[in-house]
Amino acid sequence: MYDEKISSISLLVKTKNMSALLRLVLAFLPLAQQVSSFGPLSIRSGPRIRTTFISTRQGEALLAPLPAAPEGALSDIVIPSVFTGGVFANANIGSDEEDEDPRVWVPQTDCLSFRPLCFCVSQGYYVNLLKFQGGGVLGCHRHPSPVHALTLKGSWGYKEHDWNAKAGTYVFEPPGETHSLIVDEDCDEMVAMFHVTGALIYVDPDSGDVTGYDDVFTKLEKARDWYEQCGLGREYAEQFIR
Repeated sequence: MYDEKISSISLLVKTKNMSALLRLVLAFLPLAQQVSSFGPLSIRSGPRIRTTFISTRQGEALLAPLPAAPEGALSDIVIPSVFTGGVFANANIGSDEEDEDPRVWVPQTDCLSFRPLCFCVSQGYYVNLLKFQGGGVLGCHRHPSPVHALTLKGSWGYKEHDWNAKAGTYVFEPPGETHSLIVDEDCDEMVAMFHVTGALIYVDPDSGDVTGYDDVFTKLEKARDWYEQCGLGREYAEQFIR
């Protein structure tokens, strides 16, 4: 029966009889479920299901519901109003979203803090907002993997480069870059989103010797420790892990 249906499908494709082809494909599904080594077809119900139509000469035919994500896929991370200043100052006027709890910002130095967006421990990268208040420096460091940055407020640059990343500026940092991030003292507040793959390796600017590092795991641990200390709870960081 399996071979007969395959032959029938091939014939209908050649003759372009789409209406008959659709009926045969739908009839073929139960048999395909039996012979498949992956077991019966499983379609998840809920808000992530969408309905799909296929166009034929006779009109539109309804196909089985198609899931927005396959079974076992990780859930989305959706953080409303993650940043409402700078270029987004008026983005949420009239919105019912609650103001963000300031405790979500994890202190890293006296003038530097970060706001986690995603800790992707499965692929070794993290995405966060970096915030400087009153200027400052992120010590000399090297990136063995690429970095993407988007400035949301204020401006920043690298000691080793002559460009300045003002609000709205996108920056790609290629693997192998060694630099020191600088925010001028006359900048009241700088906020930028950074997508960092792999490690951020701190080095001595003169000798090049390694003095420390940060990666998705050290950033995650810093977030957990801070959330425990500030009262949000150590488990607050788990929502950002993928």
